[in-house]
Amino acid sequence: MSVTLVIVLVTVLVSWRAFGDVRLLDRLLLWPPALVRQRQYERLLTYGFVHADWAHLLFNMITLWSFGSMVERVFAAWIGSAGFVLFYLSAIVVAILPTYLAHQRDPNYRSLGASGGVSAVLFAAILFDPWSRLIIFPIPLPVPAFLFAVLYVGYSLWMDRRGQGNVNHSAHLWGAAYGVLFTLLLQPAVGAHFVRRLLGS
Repeated sequence: MSVTLVIVLVTVLVSWRAFGDVRLLDRLLLWPPALVRQRQYERLLTYGFVHADWAHLLFNMITLWSFGSMVERVFAAWIGSAGFVLFYLSAIVVAILPTYLAHQRDPNYRSLGASGGVSAVLFAAILFDPWSRLIIFPIPLPVPAFLFAVLYVGYSLWMDRRGQGNVNHSAHLWGAAYGVLFTLLLQPAVGAHFVRRLLGS
């Protein structure tokens, strides 16, 4: 069984349990004052294993499964399967740190979902194959991965600056940046590979 599948199954199980258990959900999601007052630093990680609803969960897990298996195979050759797990878990933490620092005194702020870690995996995959095709609802045609990356970053920046809605766009951006940086630091040759693939050479 692949590590990616294990991560997906664990996330689905924990999220499903939390859907019917408000106390469990409240204990796992990111609530900044809990870190400040009660030193519950594990929330920087556990928030990535609970979701707002089934649509939120399924979108993240389908994306993770679709691209995580490929990234896992590449990373496993470099740093082993355990290294891939640490990459994913650390991405969840890194993606939320700016949000935590911005809201650490805000008792009304909460955040949850695996989007930061999923973004890291997705953008690592885009480095490997920028011309891979992504199906994005409601767009009827597949979108090249590198084009999706440009649109994704632009949209997330715009929405993050607006500061409206319930989606943590900051976590998406930091997760994506972490995925790119981690991959390039791990194997700098991926940068040249990305450019060659992008240019079709």
